[in-house]
Amino acid sequence: MNFTTETTELAVVGLGGVGGYFGFKLAQYHAGAAAVWVTFVARGATHAAVRTHGLTLLSPEHAEPVVHPARLVATVAELGKVDLLLLCTKEYDLEDLCRQLQPVLPAGSVVLPLMNGVDIYERIRRWLPQAIVLPACVYVASHLKESGVVEHRGNPGRIIVGQDPQFPSFDPTPLLRSLTAAGIALEYQADVFPAIWTKFFFIASFGLVSARYNRSIGQVNEDPALHARARHLMQEIEAIARAKGIDLPADIIARTFQKAATFPYPTPTSLQLDVHAGRPRTELELFAGAILTYGEALALPVPETRRIYREIQALASSDGQ
Repeated sequence: MNFTTETTELAVVGLGGVGGYFGFKLAQYHAGAAAVWVTFVARGATHAAVRTHGLTLLSPEHAEPVVHPARLVATVAELGKVDLLLLCTKEYDLEDLCRQLQPVLPAGSVVLPLMNGVDIYERIRRWLPQAIVLPACVYVASHLKESGVVEHRGNPGRIIVGQDPQFPSFDPTPLLRSLTAAGIALEYQADVFPAIWTKFFFIASFGLVSARYNRSIGQVNEDPALHARARHLMQEIEAIARAKGIDLPADIIARTFQKAATFPYPTPTSLQLDVHAGRPRTELELFAGAILTYGEALALPVPETRRIYREIQALASSDGQ
């Protein structure tokens, strides 16, 4: 693709905590620019709110909290040409989204998924063979406060992004400059999978244990029994990562517990909140489902993951009755 043409088309799909934060920065910086156009894809109440009032970001980083994108559409079928597509939906919407994109996404379009999980790249790669998919992980403390309103606290959000292994000759850095120019903290690593798995160690183990017992990150770290369950989960994740050839530090488990200790003691996890709020869709499959699938594919036993997966399923079933 030639990114020196008149206009680079950026699109952000999903205006929740992640997409709203990064989409706001892109739309604000590139507003009125001929070189870069930013399109938002949003559904339902969010689409209506942004169309009427614009996207609001409540963040100490921005004095002006409202922005209007160059274009707002309700479906990906309306996108047309797109050079860089930021996927910021929940994991449980990913397959449906990719099915919608498959017939309309032009060949050679670049997809940047800003989503949790270690299998996101593989799944998108399978569903969108015509695209260049940049594996990535994202860190940002933001959430959807109400339709069209995103609240951000804490450190500036940042993205770690890498090369598509199936397109080793494609250099994404010129295209990614449209993000860094907008003030987005972005780190490029040719092999980003160690960073993706490092994050997964924390979000999967603490997410599953906190959801099972409805306990905070601090409580999971402190309670010997819960700490032990989290450790067993990490040991299963580590066995899978080593078998897949992921280059991780030898003390990855100790580092993960150290990271957990930096969070305020009462901090909940998103999976915990979703499970105990009785939400019908959660990221249980993103965490436990991925471990179970990899374990089966690699003939590695994952009994702790299977056990806690069933326990959380039972919790969800009892809450739904």
